[in-house]
Amino acid sequence: MFEKILLAVDGSKHALHAARTAADLARTLNAKEFRIVVAYDFIPPYLGEPNMQYAIEARMEEANSILDNAVKVVGEIPCEIHTAVIEGSEAEAIINVASTRESDLIVMGSRGHGTLAGLLLGSTSQKVVAHAPCPVLIVR
Repeated sequence: MFEKILLAVDGSKHALHAARTAADLARTLNAKEFRIVVAYDFIPPYLGEPNMQYAIEARMEEANSILDNAVKVVGEIPCEIHTAVIEGSEAEAIINVASTRESDLIVMGSRGHGTLAGLLLGSTSQKVVAHAPCPVLIVR
């Protein structure tokens, strides 16, 4: 049923809870592919050098830390874990990965570290649910 699971994380407590849930699903359903992605907004080019390079390095370090933490939370699952860090609009990046990799399910937290734009459901979660090419499990 859900052989290709895509987990989107941002380091928030909701995302880590989603990681545990996605891992449980992968174990229960004997998933064939498990992919974890971290997406972050574009870094504005007007920062100029060397500031732009510092910002890129800081974002990559943070994203890799988030990925490492998510992999630890996921633990042992019956398939290989693929990871990716993607620059761009978070919702668009998640949707693009799900489409490109033909994911059967997207799992993500209900709210992240973003702004207060979505009070009950985060704005990224809302966009993914509205435009995803597959079912989306939002974990609270």
